[in-house]
Amino acid sequence: MAEPPRSCDCFVSLPPGSKEDYVIFGKNSDRPRDEVQEVVYFPASSRAPGSTVECTYISIPQAEHTHAVVLSRPAWLWGAEMGANEHGVCIGNEAVWTKEPVDPEEALLGMDLVRLGLERGDSAWAALNVITGLLEQHGQGGACRETAEPFSYHNTFLLVDRQEAWVLETAGKLWAAQKVTEGVKNVSNQLTIGTEISTEHSELRAVAQAQGWWSGEGDFSFSAVFSPDNPPARMEMAKQRYVGGTALLQQHNGSVTAEVMMSILRDKASGICMDSEGFCTTGSMVSILPRNPDVPCVHFFTATPNPSRSVFKPFIFSERMRPVNMVMSPQYGPDDPVRTQPRFQHQVDRKHELYKAHQTALTSPDAGVSLQETMRYLESQCLEEIEAMLRGEIQGQELGDLFFDCVDTEIKFYQ
Repeated sequence: MAEPPRSCDCFVSLPPGSKEDYVIFGKNSDRPRDEVQEVVYFPASSRAPGSTVECTYISIPQAEHTHAVVLSRPAWLWGAEMGANEHGVCIGNEAVWTKEPVDPEEALLGMDLVRLGLERGDSAWAALNVITGLLEQHGQGGACRETAEPFSYHNTFLLVDRQEAWVLETAGKLWAAQKVTEGVKNVSNQLTIGTEISTEHSELRAVAQAQGWWSGEGDFSFSAVFSPDNPPARMEMAKQRYVGGTALLQQHNGSVTAEVMMSILRDKASGICMDSEGFCTTGSMVSILPRNPDVPCVHFFTATPNPSRSVFKPFIFSERMRPVNMVMSPQYGPDDPVRTQPRFQHQVDRKHELYKAHQTALTSPDAGVSLQETMRYLESQCLEEIEAMLRGEIQGQELGDLFFDCVDTEIKFYQ
C-alpha cells in the first residue's frame, strides 16, 4: 500500500482575492497523529552581542534583537510549523523532496527556520533573507519527527505580510523564490515554482548545469529541474491536495475571508483536513492581515487536532499579554528525549490541558457532536465581532486577553 501523504498545505489570499482589503493566511499542519501541538508566545527580547541560541539540534549565533512571536509547534522541538510576529509577518512550511539528497546530519530543521524568520524579519521579504542566509550558512537536516526512525526532508515556505507573499522553495542549501502581490496562491509538498523566479541562490543554475539536470539553454524552471525523477509515494499522493486546494481557492477568489479560509482547512474531500491511519492535521492557523497598518492583525489557532472538530481562537499582539499555560505542554529540561543522546529513546507525555480536554470530550460521540455545535457557534460569533472590530464598528476588548479567554471558555465547555 502506498504511503499516505505526510505534509501540509499553506494558503494565502491577497486583494482582490480577498473580500475585504485584507491579506488572509491559512495553514494546516499534518503530523504524526499522536503528536501534540502547542501554541506559545515569546515576547520581543534584546541580548548581548555574541550570544547563541540553541535550536532543536544545533546552536547558532543569536540576533541582538528578536521580535515578539506566537507559534504553533510540535511540543518536542524548538522551532514551529507556523506562526506570526508582532509586525504582521506569517510563515508556514511544507516538506518537499528534490534531486538534492537530504542530509542525514543534524542541522537546522525547516521548523527552526520558520521561527528564526519570524523572530528576525519585520516583513516577508526580510524574513526570506533571514531564512536563506541561515540555510546557506548552516544547512537543513535532522529528524523531523519524535522517533528514532529516520524521517527528514527539505522545505517549502510561504511567507506573508500585509502587502505581499513569497513562496520560497529549497533543495539542500539551494533555493528559489517567487513574489506574489495579488490573488490567491497555495503550496503543498511539491515544488511549484517554474520559470517565474523572482530571486534565487547565486549558484542555483550553475549547480543544476554541473549536475547535468539543466542544459544551460532555454528557460530555467526550478520545479522541472529540481523535482525528483522518482518522487516518494507520499509526495505523489499529496498532489491531489494541492490540486484540491487550488480549486477551493479559485472557487472563492474575490470573496476570501477568514471564515472561508477556515472552511478550506476543514475540507475533507480534498484531503486538506487529513485523518489517515498514521497522520492527521494536528494544528491549524488562519490570520487576517489588514492592509491598513493602523488596524491590528488577528491570528487564529486551534491548538488541537482536526480543524473539522476543533475551533479557531483569536490571538492579537498587545502590550499586555497573559501567558496561556492551558495550551503549553510540560517541559522536561535536559532529560527530554530530544536532548539526551542517543535521541528519542523513550516517550514522554506532552499533552497540554486543552488537548486533554478536547480529546476526552470527543470520546463520547453524542456529547462530542453537541459540544462541537456549541463551540462552532461561539466561533462564528467571535468571527463576526472580530470583523466588526476590524471595520471600526465596535470597540475591541482588552486584546491581550482574547486568546486566554477563548481557551478558558473552550475548556469549561468540554468539562
